Amino acid sequence: KTFLDAMSCIDAILFDFDGTLAPNLDLPDMRRQVVELTQALGVPEAVFKDCYIVEIIDAAKAWLEDQGPKTVADQYYSNAHTLIVDIEMAAAQGSAPFPRVHAYLDELKARGVRTGVVTRNCRSAVYTVFPEIDAHIDVVCARDDVVHFKPDPRHLTHCLECLDASAKKCAMVGDGRMDMQVGKSLGMYCIGVLSGNTSRQALLDAGADEVHNYCFEFNPG
Repeated sequence: KTFLDAMSCIDAILFDFDGTLAPNLDLPDMRRQVVELTQALGVPEAVFKDCYIVEIIDAAKAWLEDQGPKTVADQYYSNAHTLIVDIEMAAAQGSAPFPRVHAYLDELKARGVRTGVVTRNCRSAVYTVFPEIDAHIDVVCARDDVVHFKPDPRHLTHCLECLDASAKKCAMVGDGRMDMQVGKSLGMYCIGVLSGNTSRQALLDAGADEVHNYCFEFNPG
């Protein structure tokens, strides 16, 4: 089943950022550094096991608050978020969008297709990698812009509301299983890309309707 078979028209396309429009951050190393900071304060691994990076910080802060005093939890929370922003910004300095991304996004705009970015990255890192993104993307919803972010579907629904678009007539394009899973939870058509770190089979298993090497190989017709 192709994209055009799946829907009679297209309202919008939502894109992940890292690994989709631009090269991936080293997320395993970021997670390792956050875990080291967290464990240095005695937080048991069971508190944050299997959590994503920001969720590790939230879970550890809650545990530290239960142990008291609150100032320790607050300082940890501040230090941990400073750490991940510093890592993101350092990586962003030497990065740029994948080749052909600008032209691809401009082609979508010329066709009247609305576009959005939904990313767990901080806004400053996104704009450092892609300073002119506002000229090519209609709405950017970064970590700083929302209360709930992927894998919470409200990250996507917030972006769709900004675009005045219906999820069931939109596509989600991303390089991760999370992107496919959250897109499918909203009934979106999901396009996996291999420009990140996730295999074709893993993307298909997570719900991808199509898988391509890069986002610009997906042609919505």
